Amino acid sequence: MIQKVLVGSIFLLILTAQPVLAGPCTQDINRVQAQVDARIGAVAGAGPTGPETNAALLHREPTPGSIAAAEQRLGEGRPMEAALAALARARTADDAGDRAACERALADARQATSP
Repeated sequence: MIQKVLVGSIFLLILTAQPVLAGPCTQDINRVQAQVDARIGAVAGAGPTGPETNAALLHREPTPGSIAAAEQRLGEGRPMEAALAALARARTADDAGDRAACERALADARQATSP
């Protein structure tokens, strides 16, 4: 019984500590990631199709990165790849607490996804 209470208390402590660990622009990164994901979906739905990969045949769900890579192979992915790279830079800056660098990277991601 004590072990269950202890495990539950630790779990609750971890859940409440997560917001404290967020960087200065974590919420902005999440918003831009959603925009990039939506743009990748729109580009993927509008363009030509390609053959199914082995991963698709094994019932694995695509990730934004795998979709962007497939779009690039079809000649459509360059802006989305740039947006994903900018988001990676934003996360690195956010982890370091560098708000200015994070905002610059997010601006790059937004620019790469604009039509």
